[in-house]
Formats: sequence, C-alpha cells, structure tokens
Amino acid sequence: MGELMRQPPVTFPSQLLKSEIRRHWRVVIAYRDEGPGPWLVDLSHKARWDLQDNRLDELTIQGLTVPKTPGRCRLENRILVSRLTPTQAAVWHLGNPDAPELPGQEGYTDISEAGVLLSLLGPKVFSIMEKLTALDLLLPNRKIPFLLQGPFAQVPCQIVTLAREKRGAGALLLTCARGYARDMTHAIMAAGAEFGLRPAGESAFIRYLEDLNDGSGGGAP
Repeated sequence: MGELMRQPPVTFPSQLLKSEIRRHWRVVIAYRDEGPGPWLVDLSHKARWDLQDNRLDELTIQGLTVPKTPGRCRLENRILVSRLTPTQAAVWHLGNPDAPELPGQEGYTDISEAGVLLSLLGPKVFSIMEKLTALDLLLPNRKIPFLLQGPFAQVPCQIVTLAREKRGAGALLLTCARGYARDMTHAIMAAGAEFGLRPAGESAFIRYLEDLNDGSGGGAP
C-alpha cells in the first residue's frame, strides 16, 4: 500500500510545471503560466503552531522572542512569530521545507492541517484586498510586518502585511479555517480578475523572502 497523502485544502486549475512530495503533501513549486503578477500562492503545507502561555514575554521560539504587543510580528530566518493576545502567539515556518518537531513543552499545538494559508504577492494586491475587507492593511503607523484579525470576505481571518509596497508590489499572508478554503480562494481570484491575478507556486513566495534579505529582520517589540 502507498503512503497516505495529505490533501491540500485548495487546488487551482492552472497547469503544473513542477511539484514535489514533502511531508506527505504534494507541494506545487511552479505553474506553467504564472504571468507577471499579482499572484495567489497556497502555502497551506507550511508548518504552523499555536502557542498559549501566560508567560509569553519570557519565552523564545526557535530563538526568537515573542513581540510584546498584540498585532506585532517578528520575521527572522523565515520564521514568523505573531502576538495574537496577551497569552497567545502564532508561529509560521515559511521557508524551511522540513519544519522542526513540535516543542515538547506545554502550550504548543500544531494547527497546520486545521486551516488554509495563502499569500498574495505583487502589484495591486491591496486593491484586491480592499474589495473583500474593510480592514486597513496599509496602516502607516505600524512597523512591517504586522497582523490584523477580523472579517475578510465575511470570514474570520488573521492577515499579516509583509510589505506595503516594494518596487510597486505588496505582499501579505492570510489564514482562516480549512472549511472556508475553496470559497475564500474563489472570492480572491474573482476579486483579482481585473488585475490579472493568477495562481503561483511556492517558488514565487520563496523568491520574495529572498528579496527581503533572506527573511531576516523585521518586526517590533
């Protein structure tokens, strides 16, 4: 019998150029006709942890301290740590294809398969987003990256703004419960049709991280 494969929460009709099996996920590396952007990238295969502890200010996660203020994020070594509440943080492993094992200490939960993780990259991404949410994803007084929680296409979401604009392009991450995955991607693709939004593989997102000085730096206490 073959190994049990994990099923991605969303699939795109675009023709595959390259894919690989990773931790029992079929990961799309690239599609044949991704175009010049903007792009929608499915990153649901990336390991994501939830951490709940009333001592968050004293903890380090993979060598990173947890931001002290809810809504603040820290991005280093391709790991994104976001403070959600005084006692809760989110940890997203964005670059490592082989995520580390869940820490043995109490408070950690692996939530990778409970939700969908999407990235929007390229020009006009915030024009697309403003069609689907009233959240201000371009808050000028917030240091990049930062997190907002609220409704997006009428679905409760966590949204991290990675770049307001970089050489004419923006970048963000969005996560919600897995059950909304198909409707969410359909809504985003429909909203982005007038801007030429297309699906892209993981390599488009990795290139973006490399363009951010290998994902190092960023965030505020």
